[in-house]
Amino acid sequence: MNHKKHIAIVTGAAGGIGKVIAQMFADNGYVVVAVDITETEFGNSDIHFQKADLCSYEDICKVFEYAVQHFGGVHVLVNNGAISQFSKSISDITPEEFRKVIDTNLYGSFMCCKQFIEANKGMKYGRIINIASTRWHQNEANWEAYGASKGGLVSLTNTLCVSLSDTPITVNAISPGWIQCSDYEMLSEEEHKQHPSGRVGVPEDIARMVLFLSAPENDFINGANIVIDGGMTKKMIYYTPEDESNK
Repeated sequence: MNHKKHIAIVTGAAGGIGKVIAQMFADNGYVVVAVDITETEFGNSDIHFQKADLCSYEDICKVFEYAVQHFGGVHVLVNNGAISQFSKSISDITPEEFRKVIDTNLYGSFMCCKQFIEANKGMKYGRIINIASTRWHQNEANWEAYGASKGGLVSLTNTLCVSLSDTPITVNAISPGWIQCSDYEMLSEEEHKQHPSGRVGVPEDIARMVLFLSAPENDFINGANIVIDGGMTKKMIYYTPEDESNK
């Protein structure tokens, strides 16, 4: 194993955005520790899968122990692992379901940061990249748990940036908008055209920014929350009577 390569840990790497991030890292010369609760194959000798539950600090510690033992440390952490299935009315969501979202999306990310800081000691540079969401400040009904977890992740980014100012670690967030991870060809023309960029996003749109932020020379980008949503959050959308007449 070439220990001179940069080492990246990516959570939530079994599919979707996380899998594309892991693959793009490997394609660009990184050694990747791909973390997920669901086992998966990558077919790339530079991607090493580690099974872990982000709600378990013990599991998280084992991932970083593996990385340090096998590769000598970690340069980049991408906190991408998250769940969003409990989009329920506040009257219907259970305390356990709400806690599960917060524990996975926010607690898990924080504990990964805590372990990363230790694993990065002695390295020339470090990057923490938190995958948040535009739902941290714009949302639909019944997404309280997910929105709160992603809002917490943006706030965590802001504070860690300052707390780690005496280290070579930068901390940034990326807030994706609509990123379609499968069946892209099934989207309608209207779904694409509502975006100022003229299309719905794909995982590669996020992965390219992750790769950019991970570069050692990009150390002056710190504490940023970069929105990648095709311009959707800049649109002003109001109900008008014409909406009814067009039905």
